[in-house]
Amino acid sequence: MQVHGVIHQFPKEIKHLIVVFVATLSIGYFGGLSFVNDTTNASSKGIQERYLGNEDDEEATKMMFKKSSGEIKTLVHNHILSLSVIFFLLAIILSTTSIGMKLKLFLMIEPFVSVVCTFGGIYVMWTGITWMKYVVMASGFLMTVVYTTSIIVILQQLYFKKK
Repeated sequence: MQVHGVIHQFPKEIKHLIVVFVATLSIGYFGGLSFVNDTTNASSKGIQERYLGNEDDEEATKMMFKKSSGEIKTLVHNHILSLSVIFFLLAIILSTTSIGMKLKLFLMIEPFVSVVCTFGGIYVMWTGITWMKYVVMASGFLMTVVYTTSIIVILQQLYFKKK
């Protein structure tokens, strides 16, 4: 079944459904990023303190404690499952666009690598391998760039692709 480049041919009601889905999804995604910024200051030190605590920092303005095993496993589990579903649904929509195949495959596959690197990295960092905070930052940034690019491609293809 060939679905390449058909998004612009979808019925109007399906196009509207995709737009509402993408808009709602983006509110949740970027709301989550705002929370990450609030809790880590988008810094490697903040990421480390968020999960490993800052009990040794006598100058800390807010005391933070290391997450428990249950807390960290719940966080990793919930994020890997939910983001996998989100990126799978976006990949299905992206598969119907007419962008180049290499870019399309990258946008469809990369988020799954970033999800594992980001949340697996948080777990590994929590076990004491603190340099993983840089992997978490890089993969989280890449995941966001790919998410944003995918949304732009989908919206552009829905309404601005010539029939």
